This record gives sequence, structure tokens and C-alpha cells, in this order.
Amino acid sequence: MSPTAVPATRDRLRIAIQKSGRLSDPARALLASCGLSWRESRDKLFCYGETAPVDLLLVRDDDIPGLLADGVCDYGIVGRNVLEEQAAERAAAGKPQLSKELLPLGFGGCRLDIAVPDAWDWQGAAQLQGKRIATSYPGLLGRWLAQQGVEADIVVLSGSVEIAPRLGQADVICDLVSSGATLAANQLRPVQTIMRSEAVLAGPVQPFADIRGELAQMLLRRLDGVLRLKDSRLLMFQARRDEVPGLLELLPDAESPTLLQVDGADTLALQALCHGAMTWQRLEDLKRAGARGLMVLPVERMLA
Repeated sequence: MSPTAVPATRDRLRIAIQKSGRLSDPARALLASCGLSWRESRDKLFCYGETAPVDLLLVRDDDIPGLLADGVCDYGIVGRNVLEEQAAERAAAGKPQLSKELLPLGFGGCRLDIAVPDAWDWQGAAQLQGKRIATSYPGLLGRWLAQQGVEADIVVLSGSVEIAPRLGQADVICDLVSSGATLAANQLRPVQTIMRSEAVLAGPVQPFADIRGELAQMLLRRLDGVLRLKDSRLLMFQARRDEVPGLLELLPDAESPTLLQVDGADTLALQALCHGAMTWQRLEDLKRAGARGLMVLPVERMLA
């Protein structure tokens, strides 16, 4: 992509997300949960921020790292696999890294795996020496092969990687895997994970020197609050003072609790923000350990 002329400074933050695909709807929902809303352009490629000076660019996933590098957008929500692939390509070409992963977002999870025919007796990376490996991620695959000290032929394909062995184009493949159903349908099985991927927030290596710095901090605070609240609940109960240490051992995912004495007695009221699932089994374990009057409350907003 050729560099695009953009102003040296802007007073609005611009975020690139997938126009369509598996990351599109979750990305918009996540940003909306941060209190952001937009007015969409007629061509459905640009969304003007209405509740905050934060706009959206709706683009192809593969274009987001390039838009970040060119300064066309300030942040991007993109698959780690896409971001790292373009970073590997820049490194191989001797170019500086202009963007980086800032925050994992917890959706769009998958793996970049080596997959071999079912008939193979897989014994390790050395078995790939001299083989043909089909992939859409030559940068990541090449970097991993170099780390393993393996020389192999990388066959670059833009799609339908899983059928390459059946067509005689390759011996094995390196491709994204979610459920593994597509591999199984093509008589392949995953044997080695090269990287684990998910949607991430990507941004520039250098911080913003204008008003975007304040907007970026606002966005990161809100994202942190939303992500920390995922599966989080406020737990409240009472217990005798001597039972509290044992109860806290059952809450390893809780932040430091608030403790209040009840009516001058040896009973304490506790409330703690827990970041794991608060199942019935956990509540029953707490009750057996001495907790009384257990209450689990949803948390709608949190700002550290």
C-alpha cells in the first residue's frame, strides 16, 4: 500500500475494524459497550463518532496493519495472526516496526497450526526438513522454521490451504485452526501450534503527541473496564472473623475485599469483586466454609 497523505495532527481518534467477517460484530459491540456510538456514511466505510470524537474505518482485516503503518488510522482491531504476519514481513525486509499489540480483546480465538496427513507418524519439527508446506502466513511460518533450524519449501496460497496436499501442491500445511473440522474433512490433523491468535487492539509504537493522546487514554481506560467486567460479579456475604482467611482462599480471582464489622460483633460483612464465573458450586463451597447471606450482583460499569 502506498503511503497516504494525512495531517500531522488530528483532533479525533480513528479506529480501523473489519468491515465484515468474524471479528466485525464483536469489535463493534465491544466499542459500543465503551459508550461509543456512530453515524454511518452512505458507502458504509466510515462511521463518524457521535458520543465521543472516535471514528471508525470499516476495511479488510489484512489492510489494518498497513493503515496503521501509513498513519491513516490510529488504532486497529485485528487478528494477532494478521498483525504478526505483517510484522514478520517487515522484519524480513529490514523495515522498522511502526505498530504493536496493545491489548488482547478475548474474542476471535484460533491457532496457527502445522497440520499433516492422517497417515503421517508425526515425530517433531525435524520431520519437515525438505518438505513443501502450504500456507497463507509465510512470514510466521518462515520465522518458526528458522527457530527450529529446519529448511523447507514454503508454498504461498491465498486460500483453500487445506486441500493443497490432496492436489499435490504440498506435503503438509500451516493454517489457522478453530474447531479442526475443516482439517478432518481433508484427512489432516494438527500436530504443532506455531502461535495462538485472537482479536487484539493494535496501535503505534510511538505515543500520540496531540489531543489523540488524551482520547487514547480514555479509550484504553474504558476498554480495560469493560474487559475486566467480563464474567465479573460483586460477591457479598457475612462470616465470622476467624472464618474469613479460609473463605478468601476460595476466592483466588477476587480483588482485595472490603471488610466491615457488623454491630460490634465478631461478624464481618465482606464484598469482593470476583473475575471468574460465580457458579452454584462455588457458592455452596463458600457456604460450607462459613459464608452466610451470599449475594451475587452484576456489575454494569467499572473505572479504575
